[in-house]
Amino acid sequence: MRAINIRPSRGAALMLGCLPFALLILAYLVGSALRLADNPADKLLPSLTTLATSIDMLAFSVDRRTGDVLLWADTLASLSRLGLALAISTALALVIGMAAALLPIMRALLSPFVDFVSMVPPLALLPVLFIVMGLGEVSKVALIVIGIAPILIRDLTLTATALPREIIVKAETLSASTWLIGLRVVLPQVLPRLIDSLRLQLGPAFLFLIAAEAISADAGLGYRIFLVRRYLSMDVIFPYVAWITLLAVLMDIGLSLIRRRLFPWAEGAR
Repeated sequence: MRAINIRPSRGAALMLGCLPFALLILAYLVGSALRLADNPADKLLPSLTTLATSIDMLAFSVDRRTGDVLLWADTLASLSRLGLALAISTALALVIGMAAALLPIMRALLSPFVDFVSMVPPLALLPVLFIVMGLGEVSKVALIVIGIAPILIRDLTLTATALPREIIVKAETLSASTWLIGLRVVLPQVLPRLIDSLRLQLGPAFLFLIAAEAISADAGLGYRIFLVRRYLSMDVIFPYVAWITLLAVLMDIGLSLIRRRLFPWAEGAR
């Protein structure tokens, strides 16, 4: 039997999926033990006990200086910025993407500009945003929007224009207006793809968020990581990185569940 036709059972697939994580944890434990054996004060790979102590301090103890539980305060600050940016980006993708897909005049007007903006490195604009918009929340949200909205717009436009022309023609023969065609024919077809595109942009969105918080913020996950890096506090950095990853995974799972619940018919097209 060819290897291309060998499919693992559900249990085997679960074990194979867990294997890289187990190897990563094992490598960390071995590396930490070796480094601490040479230098008990080593900070690069802290022991599990040190990590547990730091997690308890960050997630379950009130900070004396701020009066907040640091992990949850930072999480709330970061997710507020990220959630607002994702909402704005999704709205822009729906409005501009649908207009460019349905109306040739709007496509000629908007598509070249959107394509151009999508090629601009967002992090290169960060100093400009801070100068123009200040160091507050607006510039941080704007960076995320600039980073992901053009990609969402382009993807939605391409998805909409790739729909079979026969669908549009049939709607026109039934006297459907442009508005009705967009709302009842095109929009339901592109929404599942928009959710998938949003899932794919979660990683870049977190990247832009952390970059903005690292430069100018007084709370946030990225702010905390770059605050403690000068002290080589890996016992704080590692839990924060793991927590950011877990948040991204949970958001990805949530969007996937929303897609399956709202558009079950789209699963058959995969």
